[in-house]
Amino acid sequence: MVDDLPVIPEAPRPRLQTLALLVGRVTTIKLAYWVALTAIEAAIPLAYPRAFSDRFPISVAITLIATAFTLAWTRVAARAPDRVAGVLTRTIPTVATTFAATTVVASPASLPLLILERERSLEGCGVGTCHIEAILLWIAVLAIGTLVIPGVFALSMRSDKSARSVGH
Repeated sequence: MVDDLPVIPEAPRPRLQTLALLVGRVTTIKLAYWVALTAIEAAIPLAYPRAFSDRFPISVAITLIATAFTLAWTRVAARAPDRVAGVLTRTIPTVATTFAATTVVASPASLPLLILERERSLEGCGVGTCHIEAILLWIAVLAIGTLVIPGVFALSMRSDKSARSVGH
């Protein structure tokens, strides 16, 4: 009876090229997200010289737009085949790499935004923080970059079965 069971081939382990492609794509997306938001946050007071409370809704709107664009880009990048490495498949090693390596490599890029938001949180205050919403915005952006972007990337990678049907 054992001979009647179909043999399911084990999925190939990720190669170095595949993992390098994975880390490169996710890191590039996260860096671009944080750099864009940092540049825009630095430019908002110059383009719109108003009080913090008048500018903050603009910061939130821009963050939402940038996040939507970044998540769409993330989905496309996770599914796009590479000429050398092929298709990224969703396996335990690739998902773990998506979170671990890219967090270590890209997370320090959020620090300039933290410095800007900390400065914003002190605007117009006598002593201490009076605009905690600026820090909360940074925390949200950090969570998006650290958890949501890699999560969308991991969920968007092709399953092993669909990757094999693409030609691998």
